[in-house]
Amino acid sequence: MVETFEDDATKDPYHSFREKLNEAHDFPSDYLFKFIFPNDKAKLTEIYQIFDNTQNSISTKESKNGKYISASIQAFVLDANQVINLYKEVHKIEGVIML
Repeated sequence: MVETFEDDATKDPYHSFREKLNEAHDFPSDYLFKFIFPNDKAKLTEIYQIFDNTQNSISTKESKNGKYISASIQAFVLDANQVINLYKEVHKIEGVIML
């Protein structure tokens, strides 16, 4: 019987994204998050709460028909793990699309 061992990269679904973030950014730095979601003030409030512990600036814009909101959040992050953790938290909000 041959034993196979998984390395950390195969266990971590964010490994590749983390590597790309580290290659593209010199952390700590500002990072731009972009989201689109149905025009629901409760969802916007949830997003604000997630980014509450970061130094950030948030701009929002309603779609032409008012059905959706796009949010751009420029947040100061310490490292790639913080970026991933923020995305994970936003992912929990139903209907939010991450760009």
